[in-house]
Amino acid sequence: MRLLVTALAAALLCAQPQTALRRHSAVERYELFQKHLAARGAAVTANQFRGIASRAEWERRRPEIYRQFMDSLGLHPLPARTPLEARVTGKLDRGSYWIEKIVFQSMPGLYVTGNLYLPKTAGKRPTVLYVSGHSPGPAGAKVDYQTHGIWFARNGYAALLLDTNEFGEISGIHHGLHNLGFWYWLSLGYTPAGVEVWNAIRALDYLETRPEVDPARMAVTGRSGGGAISWFTAAADERIRVAAPVHGTWSVGPHIAGDVVRHNCDCIYFWNAHQLDLPVVAALIAPRPLMIVNAAKDVSFPPAGYEAVGEMARQAYGWYGAHEKIADFARDTGHVDTEPYRREANLWISRWLTGQTPAYDETGFAPSAHDELKVLSRHPQDARNEGIHKRFIPLPRIERPTSREGWERRRTALGSALREAVFAAFPKVKIPFDGWKGENGVWTRFYADSYHVEFTTEEHIRVQAQLFVPRNGRNAHPALIYVRDKDDLIYPVDYDNILSTLQTHVVLVLNPRGVDYPMDKFRTASTRMSAGLLGTTLESMQLWDTLRAIDYLVEHEKISLTGISIYGRRNMGVLGLYAAALDERVTRVILDDAPGSHWTGPPFLHVLRHTDIAEVAGMVAPREIVSLTRLPAEFDLTRSIYALTGVADSLRAADALGEALRTWEIPWD
Repeated sequence: MRLLVTALAAALLCAQPQTALRRHSAVERYELFQKHLAARGAAVTANQFRGIASRAEWERRRPEIYRQFMDSLGLHPLPARTPLEARVTGKLDRGSYWIEKIVFQSMPGLYVTGNLYLPKTAGKRPTVLYVSGHSPGPAGAKVDYQTHGIWFARNGYAALLLDTNEFGEISGIHHGLHNLGFWYWLSLGYTPAGVEVWNAIRALDYLETRPEVDPARMAVTGRSGGGAISWFTAAADERIRVAAPVHGTWSVGPHIAGDVVRHNCDCIYFWNAHQLDLPVVAALIAPRPLMIVNAAKDVSFPPAGYEAVGEMARQAYGWYGAHEKIADFARDTGHVDTEPYRREANLWISRWLTGQTPAYDETGFAPSAHDELKVLSRHPQDARNEGIHKRFIPLPRIERPTSREGWERRRTALGSALREAVFAAFPKVKIPFDGWKGENGVWTRFYADSYHVEFTTEEHIRVQAQLFVPRNGRNAHPALIYVRDKDDLIYPVDYDNILSTLQTHVVLVLNPRGVDYPMDKFRTASTRMSAGLLGTTLESMQLWDTLRAIDYLVEHEKISLTGISIYGRRNMGVLGLYAAALDERVTRVILDDAPGSHWTGPPFLHVLRHTDIAEVAGMVAPREIVSLTRLPAEFDLTRSIYALTGVADSLRAADALGEALRTWEIPWD
């Protein structure tokens, strides 16, 4: 399988026929974009153990990979272990076992509810943490998984069944990208998986305070979303001695190639700034016992994803000589919670926590009414569950610089952070443009030489643009790159907003990838999730297209340029700011209705952990920034940086594009 995955990646990256040098339709370019995403996903999966072939090599790399994994969950560094404020709000007698109703706070205001199943036997019990999947109801998800708690309690285990932060007694939000358009989650690097794993870690802290629990014998299991969280929790916390994730196993390559992300909640994934995949999560669990339970007809976690993980995970267990400590199980069913799956997971846990494999029996189970298992009688006033996504990731305080020297140090450090962290997924090698050019017969030909152009910005990515070259006979010209978004394409042959520039500037009207593709909101959301699994965002990819457009004018068209201005409306203006911060050839950025923060602006992966738009705008100084609309208050920071560096007048306002470009300074002939 490892050879198969590697071969697939190589085939997708290298064996595709060269893209024809012609103008491609939007549908064709969208299909090429999908090939690009699939190829990058296959490479992520195939490269998980690159350079690692032994236990020694793995253990040398393990601390850094663990740090990267925790960082991807938003758990590096770990939040403070504040008091749990744990309470037992009720207790049910079920004959041979008790059910306690538990609530604690994993951090102040983040409430976690659960049911603790305790057998009426003496001594410290082996203990199972059960992390629930998506099961809605006002009593919390835990109530639909009580069969698991009953089996464990009847067989001598303590079992804590946790609610999720979405379908808990106190509700939260999981589907920020998948449904709600919370694109700033990518800028934060926030995934609800991070909250669920933190809740599980704090649940282990709570269990260690209970005299009935043997802290040396704790396991984790769960299905669906709980299956994914079982993977992550076992990798994050070595107090977990055995893991049995059920119906929650995925890998980057197959989930992107098969567009499986469209079926899944955000909590299944981590946004992948470090190019990790589930095989290294398995390696972080090794050599602790791991049972991977799957369903062959599960559309959310299909065989292509879990088989790749299983094969590569066995390689990691082989480094420890622990082949007997990893197993998998699959039945020919869909995404269901049935006895065969419970049996495999529970007996695996029993085998490795107690050394026993009892006969599996669920007869005589008497599930409780949902209301009986409810922990709380009202919503706590101080609960932060619903908005925890706004607080969970610690953000830096962006300081206003007080000296030019201090700003230059900050500017240098910020440039490194952008290149090495935020845009680490940028291609390492620039490939040929394979440019195509044809005459543009629309009305702009009366003002300038007009062309349709198309060129390659990275593997499989063809972007289209309109190129206008003045006829004034000059040897060198200033250039304007107008980066369009979807809202600029209502009637694509209208060019009113650049009409004043056509006789004075070389103008490239750029459609970066995604702008003119046939993508509705649903398709756009799944594409953003796929990009997150690749450690990037759609907007970061569009920024790369913009940077390559600069190269295209200089290197392919070989036009002598006296300066380069980038213009964009709304979010695309922010791309212009970042292009200028990363490329000194940009001499001016023109904004139009620019957002003041990545909370509302274009998402770049993890960017809010380092900076925000107004500070990056300061990096453009001493070059010009011109805004065609009133700038948000956040840009006061930019103004202070421009003043500090002695170029306050270079941050100015204009009513229209021609005024911003000072076109009156350039003769028409």
